[in-house]
Amino acid sequence: MPSHHTTSPLQAINNDKTIQLTFTGTVLGFDFGLKRIGVASGEHLLGIAHPLTTLNVESNEDRFNEIAKLVDEWEPSTLVVGLPLTLDGEEHEVTLLCKKFARRLDGRFGLPVVMIDERLSSAEASQSLKEIGISGRKQKPMLDQIAAQVILQSYFDTISHEMSTK
Repeated sequence: MPSHHTTSPLQAINNDKTIQLTFTGTVLGFDFGLKRIGVASGEHLLGIAHPLTTLNVESNEDRFNEIAKLVDEWEPSTLVVGLPLTLDGEEHEVTLLCKKFARRLDGRFGLPVVMIDERLSSAEASQSLKEIGISGRKQKPMLDQIAAQVILQSYFDTISHEMSTK
């Protein structure tokens, strides 16, 4: 019988294979960008993601210092990173940088790090903001954290679906 992991859109990337995903506790989700990183939070128990903040720092040192503050404050059990792909599922330059970011999260924090397809998260986030009357340039300060919320909600929905089909 094939493992259910072969069809899962979730990709665990930890170097230390003894780090196991636990489906309890707080989760931080990240929408990686070259200029900004959107961050969302949620609880496994509730399975609901909330926008948290947008990190507007470009140097890696500053980014990881800001993330370290969030990890200290929220004490997550899992980190989820959106994996940017082309619409036909191919990797591109930002995909490779995003994977490097995820590996750095793994190396720095030693927490389970999971990547999940984020192909339409920014478009979905923009549409959500339009629906509440925020459009155009007014979206910019919120867009990344709403995209992170979409990514994290996709993670919760995926694990909920996978657990219900076991």
